[in-house]
Parts: sequence; structure tokens; C-alpha cells
Amino acid sequence: QVQLVESGGGLVQAGGSLRLSCTASGRTFSSYNMGWFRQAPGKEREFVAAIKWSGRTTYYSDSVKGRFTISRDNAKNTAYLQMNSLKPEETAVYYCAADSTPYRAIITVPTNFGSWGQGTQVTVSS
Repeated sequence: QVQLVESGGGLVQAGGSLRLSCTASGRTFSSYNMGWFRQAPGKEREFVAAIKWSGRTTYYSDSVKGRFTISRDNAKNTAYLQMNSLKPEETAVYYCAADSTPYRAIITVPTNFGSWGQGTQVTVSS
């Protein structure tokens, strides 16, 4: 089983930036696609971004495309989410997730992500 620990959340003003980190342990990090999701109060969890195990392919929700960047450092067993131009409505708990199958070719199916971190709170003030 993989263990995922997110960090980097906090309070930021609208238009500001934050970088989230997700450190993995327990299995071969470099073999698995990674994703970021978020859940705002009273809303369902939604997909934000994903990155292939190789790091060569990324995928974003339309709402964050052009503002957020997902990346990974397989040598450090860590995935990142750089968030720029943040909006108040993006206040949420952000979760890191790992694919349940190694070397999966597709990263656009949110239900493929079966392992989750505990989440980190991001609050964007207006």
C-alpha cells in the first residue's frame, strides 16, 4: 500500500500562488500515475490534474488549465501542484491520489485513482 502525505496548503489572497507537495512511500512511486483532486465545503470531490508515471503527459480540468501545473520528481517520490492566480471559489481541501495500477497508459479517468492522502487545506481570501 502507498502512503501519501500532502503539504503546502494555507491561506492566500485572491490572485496569489501556492505550491502543494505530495510525498509518497510504501511502493515504487515512479510506476504510478498521480493526481490532484479538491473538495470544497458542501460539494463533491472534483478532479484537478493528473500526471503520467513517466512525467511526460499531464491532464487538467478546464477550470484550472493555464493556471495550475502538475509535476513530479520521481527521485524524491514527490508530486507537486503549482497553483497560480487562485480564486476564492477554489477554497477547498486538496487531495493527492495515486493510480491503483502501475504503468497505466490513461490518466484521464478519475476513478483509476485509488489511494488518497489526508488532504491539505487551501483557503483563498477575496
